[in-house]
Amino acid sequence: MIIAFAEQREGKLKKIAFEALCAAHQLATRLRTDTGAVIVGSNIAGLAGEISKFGVKEIFLIDSPELAAYTPEGYAQVLADLINEQKPEALILGATSTGKDLGPKLSARLGAGLLQDCTQLEVDDERRIIGTRPIYAGKALAQTVCVNSPLVIATIRPRAVPVCFQPEEPPLVTVTRFSPGAVRTRIAEVVKQVAGTVELTEADIVVSGGRGMKGPDGFKVLEELARTLGAAVGASRAAVDAGWRDHQFQVGQTGKTVAPALYIACGISGAIQHLVGMNGSRCIVALNKDKDANIFKIADYGLVGDLFEIVPLLNSEFKKALSE
Repeated sequence: MIIAFAEQREGKLKKIAFEALCAAHQLATRLRTDTGAVIVGSNIAGLAGEISKFGVKEIFLIDSPELAAYTPEGYAQVLADLINEQKPEALILGATSTGKDLGPKLSARLGAGLLQDCTQLEVDDERRIIGTRPIYAGKALAQTVCVNSPLVIATIRPRAVPVCFQPEEPPLVTVTRFSPGAVRTRIAEVVKQVAGTVELTEADIVVSGGRGMKGPDGFKVLEELARTLGAAVGASRAAVDAGWRDHQFQVGQTGKTVAPALYIACGISGAIQHLVGMNGSRCIVALNKDKDANIFKIADYGLVGDLFEIVPLLNSEFKKALSE
């Protein structure tokens, strides 16, 4: 069996959960085995129906109030117990902050091979799972295989695997209750700095700003455009290092990797560290005063000029188009 970790937050499945399910189903098909899914949290029974159309044979619900918020200790323990019981060939997680934290912990605890931050998963003639991931700032691709490992744990980049429905018979749902008191870590409080915004790695449209925003107030024009388009707002490392935006909004090698349908880069020169985090975008639009800025080399469309004049004009035109 290939098991996918269906990541949820506050009772809602994240987009990466469906991508992990599709990646798991593709592997299971090639290996001629079944696809399973596991959801960890509190009051999550209603989520089983949302993933029943992805070729899943069995859904494991690990439900407990102690697991309402993610804790490395609690999630690693319950998933390790499930893996030891079911003995799958692979566990697929999203390469989110949760998946990148959880994958290595499970790998160390179970002595399993780890394929981290993959953009593609394949199977060779020896039934070994091969993970492909970018290296050297995206200039090359590395193919990695876990030798002599009965279990492979793999994390996949958000939006690397297309979501595709695989309707089959209704899956078997197994509910596992987690024993109270087994988790020593407690989440005292979750502080949300931004409410009502689109998750950066899941957004179909991302509007990012760099050093050219001139300060934190400069991002207001990008936030207005993002509200019009239903987009997420990102930032380059220069903007984050300057304290204009929080690190959670950073796009790049030391930030988050995004691959939206549309990426609008405003006042971003195009350092290689930033390009690594967004060059998988389907359409890239760049706005910069410098006609020789590196960002224009990978942009599908480029606008040379003052972004504080161009962005409000774009916002106005988008509003007109969307209201028609």
